[in-house]
Amino acid sequence: MAAASSLFSEDQFLCSICLDVFTDPATIPCGHNFCKNCITKHWDTNVQCQCPMCKELFDKRPKLRVNTFISEMAAQFRQSVQKKTSSSSEQQQAKTGDVLCDVCTETKLKALKSCLVCLTSYCETHLEPHQRIPGLKRHKLINPVNNLEDRMCKKHDRPLELFCKTDQMCVCHFCTETNHKRHRIVSVEEEYKNKKAELEKKETDVQQMIQERQLKIQQIKQSVKFSKEDADRETAASVQVFTALIQSVERSLTELIEMIEEKQKTTEKQAEGFIKELEYEISELMKRSAEVEQLSRTEDHLQFLQSFPYLNPAPPTKDWTEVRVHSSYEGTVKRAVAQLEETIDIEVRKLCAAVELKRVQQFAVDVTLDPETAHPNLILSDDGKQVSHSDVKQILTPSPKRFSCYSVLGKQSFSSGRFYFEVQVKGKTGWVLGVARESVNKREPTCSTEICCWSVFLNHGTRYEASGSSVHLPLKSKPQKVGVFVDYEEGLVSFYDVDAAALIYSFNGCNFKEKLYPYFNPHGNKGGKNSTPLIICSIHHAD
Repeated sequence: MAAASSLFSEDQFLCSICLDVFTDPATIPCGHNFCKNCITKHWDTNVQCQCPMCKELFDKRPKLRVNTFISEMAAQFRQSVQKKTSSSSEQQQAKTGDVLCDVCTETKLKALKSCLVCLTSYCETHLEPHQRIPGLKRHKLINPVNNLEDRMCKKHDRPLELFCKTDQMCVCHFCTETNHKRHRIVSVEEEYKNKKAELEKKETDVQQMIQERQLKIQQIKQSVKFSKEDADRETAASVQVFTALIQSVERSLTELIEMIEEKQKTTEKQAEGFIKELEYEISELMKRSAEVEQLSRTEDHLQFLQSFPYLNPAPPTKDWTEVRVHSSYEGTVKRAVAQLEETIDIEVRKLCAAVELKRVQQFAVDVTLDPETAHPNLILSDDGKQVSHSDVKQILTPSPKRFSCYSVLGKQSFSSGRFYFEVQVKGKTGWVLGVARESVNKREPTCSTEICCWSVFLNHGTRYEASGSSVHLPLKSKPQKVGVFVDYEEGLVSFYDVDAAALIYSFNGCNFKEKLYPYFNPHGNKGGKNSTPLIICSIHHAD
């Protein structure tokens, strides 16, 4: 019975209502079979008793009985399908997107291989002849793919097994004898390896480009962070400067008002003096007038003549015509504003220099002296922070890095960004400070034909100059500590008088292409007059 069941197809054991293998199959009078539960529910929902397959009507609902023969056959078929399905892990019902077997007529199973000769995809069961029959075993099998017809030459109906490198297209063997004759032909597998290697290189390049762009994003974010920090510092500095300016303006206004008020008080006091003097003269004149009037009314000639000599002396003779009370304030505001502008200009320069110095000090770096570059007459401290000149020449190992003039470089080099350091020059009559590029002229760094050292220096205790220029730098005070600031990208080198918080000099538009090193030259000791060392200072940031 079980052997016979293998002769039947799956359709013969499917209920046409639920489309599944029969469960309790029942045969109705017209001869068609259905699951007993399915046909009962079907008739329960319809007024007429009709066969769902042939549409035959029945006068009354037939009495249903389970067909034991069909029930047994369906059960055996279900078991054989389950056994066959469980015997192979590869032969499963296809999922969405899988390549289907082209031979399966019932439930489509997942294809295991595709044949380029048959242009057909096979599941494990239907692939079996290709693994057994000698003629089919020579067919070319590949992993299952859709659209096998696209793998055939449209002109010769042959598999596209070769690749024409000349025309960059897949061809068949017949194509190499016609349109692609004498072209560079390789196998599809070989070109696949070449193209895959090329693709891997492109993928590597793409990944590198992605990494570069990710790095650029980080750099941009870092730049934004630095910009925000700079903006905060500039805002704080602006508030400090403008607050000081406002206070200066308020002081000037107060002083101007006090000056005007004092001037007004002086004017009023002068006017009071004039008024008192005039009132006194008026009083005297009124007395004179009364005496004259009384005498003029006397008709006694003798009395008139006797009294006339006794009249009051002549009235006051002071000329008041040119007397004025001066209260003009013309030009007062103009002069005050002009003075205020001068004061503000001075204050602004001082405040901006102080703010700028505080800003660049944020980029302070730790600098130590490099003994390998020091001239034999230079004495370096053990910690590499001090350098001075000695008349005694040391015996040192020759080195191409060593200067033949009284100079020494810092160990630290810089090829990007910003950096700052401070050097104490107190007590010295001569020195040179700055930065030098890596290829600096070791014989005469400040006098080479091509600029390689950016520095300022003191000569003879009084004259300050900048390298590359003989222009005297007019400094209001003698620096005791010098700050050196470099912005590599901006091409800027600036020098500051730290104690006075004033700018000494700036090199602008420098074209830096090499590493930069801090540069020091303490000059000769001049018989002890210039023996004080140059001292690299530690910088402590204020919170």
